[in-house]
Amino acid sequence: MAHSSTFSGTPAQHPGGTAGASGMSGSDAGSRFAPGRSRDIVCLGRLAVDLYAQQVGARLEDVSSFAKYLGGSSANIAFGCARLGLASAMLARVGNDHMGRFLTETLTKEGCDVSHVRVDPERLTALVLLGLKDRDTFPLIFYRENCADMAVDEADFDEAFIASSKALLITGTHFSTEQVNRTSRRALDHARRNQVRTVLDIDYRPVLWGLTGKADGETRFVASEGVTAHLQRILPLFDLVIGTEEEFRIAGGKSDLVDALAMVRAVTAATLVLKRGPMGCQIIDGEVPASLNEAPVHGGVEVEVLNVLGAGDAFASGFLSGWLRDQPLDACARAANASGALVVSRHACAPAMPTPAELDYFLREAKADPERMRRPDRDATLARLHRVTPARKQWDEVLGFAFDHRNQFFELAQQSGASEARIAQLKGLFVDAVAQTESALGLQGRIGVLIDSRYGQDALNAATGRGWWIGRPVELPGSVPLVFDHGRSVGTTLVPWPQEHVVKCLVQFHPDEPVEQRLEQEAQLRALYDATQASGHELLLEVIPPKHANLPQGPDIVFRALKRLYNIGIYPEWWKLEPMDAAQWRNVDALIAERDPYCRGVVLLGLSAGVEQLNEGFRAAARSSTCRGFTVGRTIFHEPSHAWLAGEIGDDELIARVRRTFETLIASWRAARDTAAAERGANNRVHQEQAA
Repeated sequence: MAHSSTFSGTPAQHPGGTAGASGMSGSDAGSRFAPGRSRDIVCLGRLAVDLYAQQVGARLEDVSSFAKYLGGSSANIAFGCARLGLASAMLARVGNDHMGRFLTETLTKEGCDVSHVRVDPERLTALVLLGLKDRDTFPLIFYRENCADMAVDEADFDEAFIASSKALLITGTHFSTEQVNRTSRRALDHARRNQVRTVLDIDYRPVLWGLTGKADGETRFVASEGVTAHLQRILPLFDLVIGTEEEFRIAGGKSDLVDALAMVRAVTAATLVLKRGPMGCQIIDGEVPASLNEAPVHGGVEVEVLNVLGAGDAFASGFLSGWLRDQPLDACARAANASGALVVSRHACAPAMPTPAELDYFLREAKADPERMRRPDRDATLARLHRVTPARKQWDEVLGFAFDHRNQFFELAQQSGASEARIAQLKGLFVDAVAQTESALGLQGRIGVLIDSRYGQDALNAATGRGWWIGRPVELPGSVPLVFDHGRSVGTTLVPWPQEHVVKCLVQFHPDEPVEQRLEQEAQLRALYDATQASGHELLLEVIPPKHANLPQGPDIVFRALKRLYNIGIYPEWWKLEPMDAAQWRNVDALIAERDPYCRGVVLLGLSAGVEQLNEGFRAAARSSTCRGFTVGRTIFHEPSHAWLAGEIGDDELIARVRRTFETLIASWRAARDTAAAERGANNRVHQEQAA
């Protein structure tokens, strides 16, 4: 078997006699691919929504809730390739519906090109229901009657799009009807005329070829002479073919695996990648041996299985991540096996796909201690890498208005003689004010709010979905030791929260507080941290050391408080801190850089400081490498809220006053930031001149 980085084998021939990608000329020496391609891979095929049962071990009949993920074999591969750093593109259709928009947005967030995902005005996006009964039983039902992705048409793309890529991947389902077969054939014609490598993931689902009952999506193999003949007509058009044992049996039309592989080899010179589950894989890049024992096995990493669904798509993504970078085939196999192993140990498919950082860590640790890595789902470092290394929205600046206060608004209503019910209306007006500021100043992607659900649920609903940074408190106001607003089971509190909401917790934490109190506070924070790891929400810890006379005070208290929380394994995405001097900021910056380089940053709190006092804090914070901005509350809302609740001003005046102070703070922060940037630039120039 060949293990070189070059693609061996006889050039596959287009039916018209044109040499395929294997016979291309003008490519860089030693490369599998033509040069100058802007995309690594175009994936043509299924693009659907997976609804995964959340109750593991239950019959699908008994499942009570589902988690929604991107799905479809081609889409999973496009997603996985993008996550592994390739320039992938999806070629498919979605319906003009909420699920279709979810799919395109999910792919876009991962960095996948969706310019050729067409919106079908007549058909709905496909759905799949999936269960996890046990390690061998994964019931699934495809809802794909006249669905959008099976209507993908030749008119949905042109030759230039296909020619822009190093490779074209198509999955077997998209040869199963006259419509998708014609479309896939046209894409293959474009590919082979333009030296684009072609990849087939056989992806055999008998139900999608009409060979089982419509509800039987679980059956993986049904012999069919018609399917075999159909596959053998298209196999000559591919340079790389990936499949399981069952899939190569259907492609070869033989029950004996070696005989089936020989039949496949008789019609294609493609490299054959045989997936063998926990054994790993075998790569046949030439003649099929008389016995599979003669073909080296690229061993996999054995893990305990939670969910095999999607493991093959992860395998393909891992393999392609190496293949498209001209890596040797054994390196491609190593990445493929590890990717599949990680996904079978996790709940979903697309979201379970690993990043390069995860793959590197997993392969290194599995080699050092294979027994420990049989349960990769229990490895804290791997779990953290899976959480923080995928692509996610960047917040280089957070300009936040905090009105998540509860006690303060209750007191304002009492002082003004206003009904408590008016607080909810007041917070809704704050959302209007923030929206006007965003629009007037062009601050899209930089606006933040902190809103509670006690008085601000309607305001939260209005803010959600706008692309704002949204923090939402969980602490009982003023509680020391820390108590959660809705009881100890904070995980259940987070279940109905939208994923875009950041869990915010204010804790009055001092590193030198009495031991019993500190341990109780740390236990609560640990429970909250674990809950956010499970729920997927980001966490913001607002740490305010109490200023009690019986507790030590000094410039290192905040630094020591954060260090203590890192020491006990708590890594929030965000910190919210009081204004500090330049030396304190330098210490905090260094601590975060050392302990958590994936930290999203720090936002500055305001308490009830005046604008001038906040300006001083801004000037020091703007020089910090971790401070992203501010979330200020009472400085903005206190005076206009009191006047509005007392009936002294109307809605428009309230909004105008809130905007005026908020926009003043934004201008002050940006001025401080610009000054700090200018100083850094001047210092860099001085250093460069001195070095010269």
